[in-house]
Amino acid sequence: MSWFEAIVLGIIQGLTEFLPISSSAHLLILSQLFGWEDPGAAFTAVTQIGTETAVIIYFRREIAAILKAWSRSIVDADMRHDPDARMGWLVIIGTIPIAVLGLLFQDQIETVARNLWLTATMLIVFGLILGVADALGARVKTERELTVRDGILFGLAQSLALIPGVSRSGASISAGLAMGYTRAAAARYAFLLAVPAVLASGLYEATKIGEDANVSWGPTILATLIAFGVGFAVIAWLMRWLSTKSYLPFVIYRLVLGGLLMVLLATGVLTA
Repeated sequence: MSWFEAIVLGIIQGLTEFLPISSSAHLLILSQLFGWEDPGAAFTAVTQIGTETAVIIYFRREIAAILKAWSRSIVDADMRHDPDARMGWLVIIGTIPIAVLGLLFQDQIETVARNLWLTATMLIVFGLILGVADALGARVKTERELTVRDGILFGLAQSLALIPGVSRSGASISAGLAMGYTRAAAARYAFLLAVPAVLASGLYEATKIGEDANVSWGPTILATLIAFGVGFAVIAWLMRWLSTKSYLPFVIYRLVLGGLLMVLLATGVLTA
């Protein structure tokens, strides 16, 4: 991987990680369009550490309050009713599905799941799911109304993002909207829920950097730093956007991109 590739892929990772349009799909598609080698699951996972660091900094006050209340609730049963402590436990509960499924299907995730026909299908299918959930969801519940059941459902939705084209944020947000959460509440919990899963995955996959001759530490670190900076700006923009706007532009984008990808595959411009 060249330094130029790392810069481009870092920018794309930062731009697409938090938008419900699938960062892994964009990395795969762009690599093929430019004739680059597939950056691989390890590179993608490590650069996501950059975007999740942006989440930690952007939501630093909320995360600090959650960690403080949660740590106290371990020894103080009364603290478990505190909203911030409950959020800490719900993030842990919601992380379990992707941790289990990620380990069980690790080989498939790194091989057969990185098929562009599958990616195109997921872009379209989950674009439609997001559109329906956004249009029909009640959008009245806040994070304070999260339950254990809802946390598990959010977590199961997040685990679908192990397949490129689904989108971690898109799947989690769709689940939240379908359960009646507001757009902003679904997005905030989806972003918080992703932090432990992405950091754990990134640190685990970091041990594989260098095994692939195409990916080395220098360009990977550069891409991660760029993803952090761009990702922070995208979070700030998206949270403002969701206060007044819908997810419709992202739904349309997913459908168009999925359809275009199928055309490029069918005509042989790209190969699965």
